Parts: sequence; structure tokens; C-alpha cells
Amino acid sequence: MTDLAWINGAIAAARPQAVGALLRYFRDLDTAEEAFQDACLRALKNWPKNGPPRDPAAWLIMVGRNAALDGVRRQARMTALPSEEALSDLDDAEARTVEQIDGSDYRDDVLRLLFICCHPDLPATQQIALALRIVSGLSVRQIARAFLVSEAAMEQRITRAKARIAQAGTSFETPGPVERAERVAAVAAMVYLVFNEGYSVGGPKAPLAEEAIRLGRLLLRLFQTEPEIMGLLALMLLQHARTSARFAEDGSIILLDDQDRALWDGKLIAEGLALIDKAMRHRRPGVYQVQAAIAALHARAETPAETDWGQIDRLYATLERLQPSPVVTLNRAVAVSKVEGPEAALAMIEPLADRLSGYFHFHGLKGALLLELGRNAEARVAFDRAIALANTPAEAAHIRQHLDRLAADHAPAEAATPAR
Repeated sequence: MTDLAWINGAIAAARPQAVGALLRYFRDLDTAEEAFQDACLRALKNWPKNGPPRDPAAWLIMVGRNAALDGVRRQARMTALPSEEALSDLDDAEARTVEQIDGSDYRDDVLRLLFICCHPDLPATQQIALALRIVSGLSVRQIARAFLVSEAAMEQRITRAKARIAQAGTSFETPGPVERAERVAAVAAMVYLVFNEGYSVGGPKAPLAEEAIRLGRLLLRLFQTEPEIMGLLALMLLQHARTSARFAEDGSIILLDDQDRALWDGKLIAEGLALIDKAMRHRRPGVYQVQAAIAALHARAETPAETDWGQIDRLYATLERLQPSPVVTLNRAVAVSKVEGPEAALAMIEPLADRLSGYFHFHGLKGALLLELGRNAEARVAFDRAIALANTPAEAAHIRQHLDRLAADHAPAEAATPAR
């Protein structure tokens, strides 16, 4: 077999299980990662010539483990690793390894790997960088490009994360039920942070959204009956389905009501809707399920006018109870403006002014509501504040459109005003 694309795909799919198992063997992230890289190099050499192994993950684990042990032997001046020919003839040994790696071993190894990357001693930025490097296998260059930092800075960030884990004396034992319950929320939050990094900006960060979805699928394989993980994956799929319609050719943002819904990805939407419907049948609501249910209502509306804003308002009210946050209330205000009008929405967000004074979307929504009410001078002040807080050129361009509209609408009246 000479299909290198298939080989790369098989290696990427096997990576979490293989690195997780190697981490269990060697109890050191660097050693596990180096062992996996050695195994990948041997796979690229052997698989095109000898054909694919019965189980790529088992093959990579075995060869990686042998390669790492050989390094220890060399340091101790012991025997070297067997020849390539001997390594290529792994049928019997591989079969035994496959039998040993059953579903529970797979689950435990991958969970251990994810939990270590989401260690509570690590800040979120280091958790994301470490997970993208260790679990996803992105290169330091790819991660640095996505986060708009230098390779040296990203390498340092990942190195610091590994050092902190080593200093914390992290347990490499199989995670127990209590630890799983406590840490799975952290893993889910990390995955959604990765998604938002890619989804909100697009451009060089766009691949992060797809990588987060891949991690979400991995989580769902580990927690097949957990409705919140179904909700998380459904939420990401439904949001990512709109990617092609979210930005204009000049990079400016296209709001939901103005998007060409024919550009939405029907396959992702269908998968997301099926997942959230399945999750809600469990009757154990959580924050990801509620957010996915909101996204589903948008996805099911063939036109903006068909959107069930009343139900969206009720879902945001539920989300406020589950996860009280000024940002959730701000998002609910959009639904309230559709149901009760801009004045009711403005009254809802005014109490948030102090807590969201540095938040771009607060001032953007406030300006839009004021504009709808005809309070143009106040709207201009809000838009000016929003553009000063814009995180991306696309956000700034979107607010600039409102300012240009204000200037165009009121230029004649202002010109006729006598000077004082």
C-alpha cells in the first residue's frame, strides 16, 4: 500500500489511544510522545511496503514501546532493538496486543491523557496548547499560527505545561469514578474553548474548530450515554455548519438573519439535530444541551422569520438558572428584542453595564437597540465604544458599517444645522 493519505489518517486516529497507552507505560509525557513519533516514522517506512497492520493503534503502541525501551537499553549499554525485518513481522505479537487492548483499556488510556492535559494546575491557555500538541498531534508551528504567537513562545508554553504536570506529581493510575465526574467537565470546557478559538475568528484559526469537533467525537466514544457530551458535540456541529455563510468576501461578519442559509452544511446540521434530540430524551439538562437546543431552533428555521424566538427566550432563561452569567443575559436580550421589542431588551441589559463595560458585544448590542429606537446620538457613542473594544478586524468592520449608516442617514440634517 502506497496511499500516504490513508497512513496519515490512520496515525491521527490512533494517536490518542497510542499516546495514552505509552503514557501509562512510561509515566512521562515527553517519553510517551517521543516513543509515538518513533513508531510513526517506522510506520511510514513499513506500512507502504508490508501493508496495513490489523490494528494500527496496537502496532504503534508495541513499536513505540520497544523503541523507548531500546533507548533505555542503549543508555545502559544493553542489546539494541530488533531489525526492521523482525519488527515488520508482528502478526502473532500484534494479535496478543489487540486482545489486551479492549474497550475499557482504551477508555482509561485516553481519559488519562485528556485529564492530564486538563490538569487543574494549568491555566486554560496551557491546557489548550498541550491538548492540541499531545492529543491532537498538531505541530508547534500550527498551534503558534492559530494563536498568533511565535513558535518559540508556543514551545515555551507547552514546555511549561509539561513541567507543571511533572512538578505536581500527577497520578498516572486509572481515573476512578469520582475523578472522572470531576474532570470530565474540565475536558469538555477545554474542547469548547478550542472550538471557540477557531469558530469566532476563522482565517488561520479555522482548523481549530474542526479539531475541537474531532475531540468532541472522541469524548462521545468514551461517554456514549452522557447527554452533556452529546450536547457539546451537537452544539459544535450546529454552529460549525454555518461557517461558510458567516463571513463576506471582504472578511466582514454576516449576522445570522442575513446569512445565505443555502450555504449551511446540511449534513452537519442533521447530525447535530439527531444528537441533541437524543440527549434531551435523557431528561438531564445541562448547559451544552441548552445551548445546542438554541442552535437547533436556528438550524430548523428555513428563514429568519420562522425562528421561534419565544422558545429561544425560554431556553436562555433556563441557561440563566443553570449557569448565571451576564453574557447569558446579554444573549437572552437578543431574543427578548425579537419577542417584546428593543425597549424591553435595552432595559434588560442596562444593569449589566458595569460588569460588561469592557465587552465588545455589550456595546455592539446596545448600539443596535438604540439605533432601532431612533436614539442615534446614543447609538453612535455605543458603537464608538464597541469598535474600540473589537477583538478582530471583522468585528471592527461590522461596527463600522453601523457608523457609516448613521453618518449617511444624518449627514444632510447635520449640514443644515447652524453653527454655534
